[in-house]
Amino acid sequence: MTDETAAPAEKHAFQADVARLLHLMVHSIYSERDIFLRELISNAADACEKLRYEANTDAALAEDGAAFSIQVALDPEAATLSVIDNGVGMNHEELNSALGTIANSGTRAFLEKMKAAENSPGAAELIGQFGIGFYSAFMVADRVVVDTRRAGEYQAWRWTSDGKGDYEISPLALEDAPARGSRVVLHLNTEAKEEFLKPYKIERLISEHSSAVATPIDLIEKPGEEPRRIGEGAALWAKNKAEITPEQYKDFYQNISGQFDDPALTIHWRAEGRAEYTVLAFVPGSRPFDLFDPNRKGKAKLYSRRVLISKDADLLPGYLRFIRLVVDSPDLPLNVSRELVQQNQVYAAIKKGVANRLLQELTKLAENEPEKFAEVWKHFGPVLKEGLYEDPERRDPLLKMARFATTAKPEGGRSLAEYVADLKTNQTAIYYIAGDGAERVAASPQLEGFRARGVEVLLLSDPVDAFWVQNAVGFDGKPFKSITQGAADIKNIDLVDDSQKKDENPAATAKFVAAAKGVLESVVEDVRVSDRLSESPACLIAPEFGLDLRLQQILASAGQAPEKAKPVLEINPTHPLVVALEDKTGDTALFEDAVWLLFDEARLMDGEQPHDSSAFAARLIRVLGKAAGA
Repeated sequence: MTDETAAPAEKHAFQADVARLLHLMVHSIYSERDIFLRELISNAADACEKLRYEANTDAALAEDGAAFSIQVALDPEAATLSVIDNGVGMNHEELNSALGTIANSGTRAFLEKMKAAENSPGAAELIGQFGIGFYSAFMVADRVVVDTRRAGEYQAWRWTSDGKGDYEISPLALEDAPARGSRVVLHLNTEAKEEFLKPYKIERLISEHSSAVATPIDLIEKPGEEPRRIGEGAALWAKNKAEITPEQYKDFYQNISGQFDDPALTIHWRAEGRAEYTVLAFVPGSRPFDLFDPNRKGKAKLYSRRVLISKDADLLPGYLRFIRLVVDSPDLPLNVSRELVQQNQVYAAIKKGVANRLLQELTKLAENEPEKFAEVWKHFGPVLKEGLYEDPERRDPLLKMARFATTAKPEGGRSLAEYVADLKTNQTAIYYIAGDGAERVAASPQLEGFRARGVEVLLLSDPVDAFWVQNAVGFDGKPFKSITQGAADIKNIDLVDDSQKKDENPAATAKFVAAAKGVLESVVEDVRVSDRLSESPACLIAPEFGLDLRLQQILASAGQAPEKAKPVLEINPTHPLVVALEDKTGDTALFEDAVWLLFDEARLMDGEQPHDSSAFAARLIRVLGKAAGA
């Protein structure tokens, strides 16, 4: 047999303006140097999958029976890092085509060949469909050497380049070549030597980016040492659910979340259809520390064929950011920038499907395990309610699962379905009150008339509540209505106690209302008799077509409020103070002071300051003085 290894090396120019293209790729395409290892391991796993596929029709290609594996070998003295696989390898033509032409992917060509083949045994787990991942090696290496031998062929080859415009291919002596597969040797540059020859660093990178590839990965820390397995070649999410124990799920959750609690809910499914993908998701058992981070980013890891694309993929809407999940899809094309894969249409379909399924599972939990869901809502209800404002398309399932504190159940846990089932005769709306703090909301005087009629009111004390109720059409055909805005519309609902006081002197009340309106005309839109009040003398209400009082307060505190509408002052005609003042309309000074104090007292009950603090203090002193006979 001719000794082909004696043939001279062939020098080739890259089939592109490689100096410019490699510079662009190394400095622009990838955002982190670390990904070179992910890319090389991805290519090695690809080679193993190719050989596994080809061996289905030609068993001789893998007749040695050696298990597929990937090795990452470090040599601190030589300052090299090698990635070695026993996959399909390359012959001269494939080597020249795959590594000599930027973005001419052997993987892509192989996929096309496999699709064209009849009776295909199934889709192989293939990675790197754009063929440039290999060149990320030049981010950390001054020179790259590839020793390779095609499975089933005798000759081995060596490919060498410094990435600056040309490369060499030369025959390789068999004693220096792998039995089959490829060995990629990176001669690290000065900066990379300090970082990528440390075993702990390499192990962390492999664990983070490539531990889930379908081929086992071993680490050799220095020449002569035994390989140490650091990647088992099996992803938990790729296993059958029946094969996974609760302890394995818990360990995986704690690993990806960085938390030490038990997951409140584990969701594991595989989707098929327009896009194929597998999802493993966890609802935490406690609040993550960054739940209310202003950036509102989720913790979703995105894989393609078990190779990490993104640690923080934008897969979840902001209101589901507390969910920790992994998504793996063979349908995602790993295009020029994996960091930009989310612009892909398949990615968009996956994103939509994942969010819909997670909401379905949360709804199912709410219906089937209410006590368990109560804990989830306690931790994440305020976040989920953000979706009621931000995501109109999914508002219905969110409203269905939402739980509320109400006047009937102040501790919370009341569903809207339960609320609607208990509507009073002639009640046509779902009533709510929004405010700052659960205790303050529950003590609001506007609730009195509703309690007197046994009408349940939602107590909304989260900041987001003031926003979503403005946009929500309603639930089960019943609109949401604020009890601090517009007319109460509860006259036709019977009082629980018919013996409650009635206005015994409507004419005097009308005279009081007209006089009070004259006193306060500069600060209120109207003064009227209230259906809401049964115990307090007065309260403030937003006009029918103005902003709810709570929303006005939030916008004002953020410096975004439009010109504030004048409120409506409602008075309780049966309250002893109001009854007494009806006889004081002739004492102009006392009457005006008393009416202003009623107005400021109503402001204080809503968490506002008096309209004019100095004037308020002066009026209070004058009225107290008269009461004391001073």
